[in-house]
Amino acid sequence: MKGLFKNKSRLPGEIVRQTRDLIVLAESEEEIDSRNSKRLGICAELCRNISDLKSILYGNSEAEPVPEACLMLTQEFFREDTLRPLIKSIPKLDLEARKDATQIVANLQKQQVESRLVASEYLESNLDVIDSLVEGIDHDHELALHYTGMLKECVRHQVVAKYILESKNLEKFFEYVQLPYFDVATDASKIFRELLTRHKSTVAEYLAKNYEWFFAEYNTKLLEKGSYFTKRQASKLLGDVLMDRSNSGVMVKYVSSLDNLRIMMNLLREPTKNIQLEAFHIFKLFVANENKPEDIVAILVANRTKILRLFADLKAEKEDVGFETDKSLVMNEIATLSLLDIKTADR
Repeated sequence: MKGLFKNKSRLPGEIVRQTRDLIVLAESEEEIDSRNSKRLGICAELCRNISDLKSILYGNSEAEPVPEACLMLTQEFFREDTLRPLIKSIPKLDLEARKDATQIVANLQKQQVESRLVASEYLESNLDVIDSLVEGIDHDHELALHYTGMLKECVRHQVVAKYILESKNLEKFFEYVQLPYFDVATDASKIFRELLTRHKSTVAEYLAKNYEWFFAEYNTKLLEKGSYFTKRQASKLLGDVLMDRSNSGVMVKYVSSLDNLRIMMNLLREPTKNIQLEAFHIFKLFVANENKPEDIVAILVANRTKILRLFADLKAEKEDVGFETDKSLVMNEIATLSLLDIKTADR
């Protein structure tokens, strides 16, 4: 094992192999005594190796990354399973090494070998790695940021996004986006958005199959009970999801629900303009629906005066011709609605 600690110019593949061996050594020494000098020396060498791996992938102040070196590193990383032990070792590393390891894992998601995203192929066969990243967000504040940093890149792979959507992991994000640490909650919100917007065919299929459960959770936990930050992010994301053409069937179903309309009307009454504006962009879909259900028409007519008065005072943060046009169309539609439209819609 003395060869692990020699200071010499090493090839990328060799550094990966030595890093893997050092992780194993550090774990075995910890079982004996977590504070013994031998283990501390191993951990110090491990942190240096991780720093070297990051420099190969990202370059440094003196040189840009070399594609051939990145290729060699990537091939060795996935030839023998090094990703899993590296992720597992993160809680035991010092802060700088944690940052470096996080960046390594994130960068490897983009590296190609013969035009193939090998990380995607690896994760498809090792989805338990994704479970560990999702569970890691529930750690303390400092560790959680490393797990979200890695997961943000992993969910760019369609196979990973599909797995999270269709597993129990998705449920956790309804809690993670509301964690008390703003930076962690922000990262979790970005991951949640990626899951629901990037891979359109996967999202459309998931929402069609899980409509009732998903929107019951979304409405209750994020739009009705959430904080200002949660409601604003959730209403904006919902608007983007519903207005995506690939989700047209889901959108029609959503805007045909009286319960959903009531939620939007409550958000329009929020004291903060940002939430009102996001709610407006969803509310206008209810109004634009050419086949409004009877109960939708009835509540719009019953609340016509209040709605028109609210919209008359609703202004965008900056001059926005598109918003003003949409608002005018919505107000005109509501102003001309009558209960006779119920019979017309039924014919």
